[in-house]
Amino acid sequence: MVSIEATHVAEHTATSNPTTFALYRAVWRWHFYAGLIVLPFMILIAVTGGIYLFKDEINNTLYSDLRIVEPISSRQLAPSVLTSNALASYPGTLRAYLSSEAPNRAVEVSIAGQDGIKNTVYVNPYDGTVLGTAWDAASSGTSLMYVVRKLHSLEYVGWWGNRIIEAAAGWMVLLVGTGIYLWWPRSRNVGVYLPRKTKGRPLWRDIHAVTGIYAAIFIVFLAMTGLPWSGVWGDKFYELSYAADLGMPDGYWSKYPTSTVPVGEALDRSPWAIEKQPMPLSQASESVPVAIDKVIANVENLGIHAGYKLNIPSTPDGVFTASVYPNDISQERIIHLDQYTGEVLVDMGLSDLGALGWAAEWGIGIHMGQAFGLANQIVLLLACIAMVLLAVSAAIIWWKRRPKGALGAPKVPADWRIPRGVFVIAIIAGIFFPLVGLSLLVIAALEVSIYTLKKIQPA
Repeated sequence: MVSIEATHVAEHTATSNPTTFALYRAVWRWHFYAGLIVLPFMILIAVTGGIYLFKDEINNTLYSDLRIVEPISSRQLAPSVLTSNALASYPGTLRAYLSSEAPNRAVEVSIAGQDGIKNTVYVNPYDGTVLGTAWDAASSGTSLMYVVRKLHSLEYVGWWGNRIIEAAAGWMVLLVGTGIYLWWPRSRNVGVYLPRKTKGRPLWRDIHAVTGIYAAIFIVFLAMTGLPWSGVWGDKFYELSYAADLGMPDGYWSKYPTSTVPVGEALDRSPWAIEKQPMPLSQASESVPVAIDKVIANVENLGIHAGYKLNIPSTPDGVFTASVYPNDISQERIIHLDQYTGEVLVDMGLSDLGALGWAAEWGIGIHMGQAFGLANQIVLLLACIAMVLLAVSAAIIWWKRRPKGALGAPKVPADWRIPRGVFVIAIIAGIFFPLVGLSLLVIAALEVSIYTLKKIQPA
């Protein structure tokens, strides 16, 4: 995404207004370095994100023998029968029950084997036939989508991966801002809305500029809606939401005892606003836990959306948790029930969240293509394609204009003058995106070092 304007345009600007030229040069360099940092990660994020938008469609097509059934009745078998059949096929400990999302969808039963590894057993809800078994990929649905999701977040790299993606997201926002500044009409050579009839580097420059200006708002949206789950920015945003009473109302869990285990660790997916809150506890009892049929009847009587997942308590004081995240975000819901009485301890929907929690859930729902049906998926798929095109066109522009054997970065002014506005923007960007600020300091240190070395070298 290295947007580089024609040299004669910059020279024209310099002649007419030296201060404007200095600002232009500074922004140009920012855009150049931002592109170098972000380009490979932007391609990775765009490709994996574009695939994950169609997670359900891909899973249902590639794994139709496990996930799709023929409805042969208007009534499904009791959950206790379906889970018993699954356990007979794959002995172990029952961990979760995923209800049918649609009449033609199989029930999924999560079972932990003797080795502790969880597998999903697919069962026909109408006749109880076990259709097959696969490794439990949690909310990703299948191992294929699990890999795509982990690549998208660089979770395979662990702590560093989370920070890299967070920094890349911040730099993407900076790229959009600097790109719009470079695109802004100053002469007939910039500010185009359609590629002109040119060829070579000018054509690629136009393609890059036009794609960027139309995709800008979507890129910023995707970057910002992914940041709440990041390690540094996300943690601070979480703290701010609670300090301002905009996350989840304080005391929501106060009626019941809670554990030391956060909701986000106990469940494979939870609303952003409560993922760091403790799980509620069942009252210790010598009685037998409530039968799964009764728990599910209680949950369904509360009107929970189809396709919910019921997590089975794994400890004596654990709780049953039913949760659902359907394409209709307004139906998102999480219900905790006492495992001995079936009493509802917490029943929370989207409307119970504070303003920032509500906005974060809507944002991630749209981000994942789960808000407005196929239109949501197509629009964001086009945005992902645009991101790949921006990255590819940026690389081509750079390759075509770089001096042989050199990086080809915009040159630092000989007098090292940088407009005050640039420092102000850098400080604001560093405060709002801490990892961007840190990387800016690293780049600045490298530039100062290189500049100093050049000055002290003998002529």
